[in-house]
Amino acid sequence: MAANETRYTLPLPEFRAPVKLLIVVAPYYKDITDQLVAGAQAVAAACGATAEIIEVPGALEVPTAIALAERMAKFDGYVALGCVIRGETTHYDTVCNDSSRAITMLGLQGAAIGNGILTVENRKQAEVRAEALGQNKGGGAAAAALHLIALSRKWATDTKGIGFRP
Repeated sequence: MAANETRYTLPLPEFRAPVKLLIVVAPYYKDITDQLVAGAQAVAAACGATAEIIEVPGALEVPTAIALAERMAKFDGYVALGCVIRGETTHYDTVCNDSSRAITMLGLQGAAIGNGILTVENRKQAEVRAEALGQNKGGGAAAAALHLIALSRKWATDTKGIGFRP
């Protein structure tokens, strides 16, 4: 079972210049997303990053809000948070697949995003994964965004030049 596996976690990156994160949360299951947000805020603070939080109606709106912010605001990276619990219909599959796909597409376009939208079978699974003092998936999503920001800053300083490479 994955819960019993030993996992390696990268050390948090260090930054010379301030980092500004946008945490986008769909608070449909507010008690669960409050834990995700707490974990994300703690990791952001541990790196010296500032974080602004906005709420959207559901997981499908999270990537849209990130896309709007990427075009219209000034953030270094984004943390996508929410929780989708399987129900009786196929709506679960649509929400999980489409929100994840949209976040991935934004990332491939250059946005530094940590995806912390839980996709679970039941409430107990969500509670275990969200708990800030437990699996802390919100903190993990913030850490992922911060690592991508560190990479983008590293590579932004490298120049590739013009023409042929030696």
